[in-house]
Amino acid sequence: MNEIILRIENLRKEYGEVIPLKNINLEVRRGEIISIIGGSGTGKTTFIRMINLLERPTAGKIFFAGKEITAGNFQPEKMRQRIGMIFQAFNLFDGLTVIENAIAAPVELKGLSKQESYDKAKKLFERVGLSDKLFNYPDELSGGQQQRAAIVRALMMEPEILLLDEPTSALDPTMVGEVLAVIRMLAKRDLTMLIVTHEMNFAREVADRILFFADGEIYEQGTPAEIFDAPKRPKTIDFIRRQKYFHYEIFSRHFDLPNMQGRIQTFLEKYGLGEKYLQRLQLCCEEIIFEMLGGCYDAGDKISMTLEIVYVEAEKILEVILICDGRAYNPFEKKISDDDDDWSLKILQGYAKNFSYAYVDGANKISLSIKN
Repeated sequence: MNEIILRIENLRKEYGEVIPLKNINLEVRRGEIISIIGGSGTGKTTFIRMINLLERPTAGKIFFAGKEITAGNFQPEKMRQRIGMIFQAFNLFDGLTVIENAIAAPVELKGLSKQESYDKAKKLFERVGLSDKLFNYPDELSGGQQQRAAIVRALMMEPEILLLDEPTSALDPTMVGEVLAVIRMLAKRDLTMLIVTHEMNFAREVADRILFFADGEIYEQGTPAEIFDAPKRPKTIDFIRRQKYFHYEIFSRHFDLPNMQGRIQTFLEKYGLGEKYLQRLQLCCEEIIFEMLGGCYDAGDKISMTLEIVYVEAEKILEVILICDGRAYNPFEKKISDDDDDWSLKILQGYAKNFSYAYVDGANKISLSIKN
């Protein structure tokens, strides 16, 4: 069993009369991926910031690699070289190019030569799809590209733990997919990660363990299946019920389409969504599936597709996520004119919005939202 890399004992944080965190106890094993979820104002960001000592706890202890980092005489600078942090707002240096942002800390703090750092950074930027942006400045990049650059900057220090504080919350919905795709890639590298996220489907997909924060504590924790499929405590149950999921797997061109559409109808009826949603959702799911079947696979290829539908009740948003293997194929790159007979994309453009596409580790991921 992997060693315990992080141990937290009786952690508490007070801001005058406001007490966001009352009594946090946690052990994290090396290589473990933990997603932290919960409502707004439940102390998730404060908790993450305290691990890196960007916020000092009012009481309690934090041990990293066996050493107490909350001890009064402990200097946090060396520790922060080993615990990386990804912020909501990117925090890149505006006056430095993308490559300069990445190599500054390794050169200054670890003594790497500029050439060593440059070569290392270049490989990482290639992995996250930014090899053509090395000499751009941050304000010349999209939000998604800036966050990917921030991830590379953190990885340059070879951290033992990576903390991510809602890494997609500041992004336009069209850019969320590209950042989540990079984090999925990191999840396969045996890197210890604690991720505060409001992306429930993503939390379920990547995490070994889920922490649900409420009432100033880790109110409930468990595997993704335990938290999302069988929560035990009242506030967890209420929170999860507001995050509605549909899951369907496809392994053949001749899959049971009526069965899938019937299950989608049952899913919408269960949560009181009307006929308008039903028609649009069924059409969009059908069209994107057949579009990807034609674009990603040849006759005789083995097929593996996963369809996810997420309904966020508070925002009345239906998100469709399709993940499939096969060759890379982005249907949204196609140009559609009024005279074009490609009805699949015309339907999608008419009924959906916030399209995103990524191809990472041999898998296509399509994400779109259904219009109200």
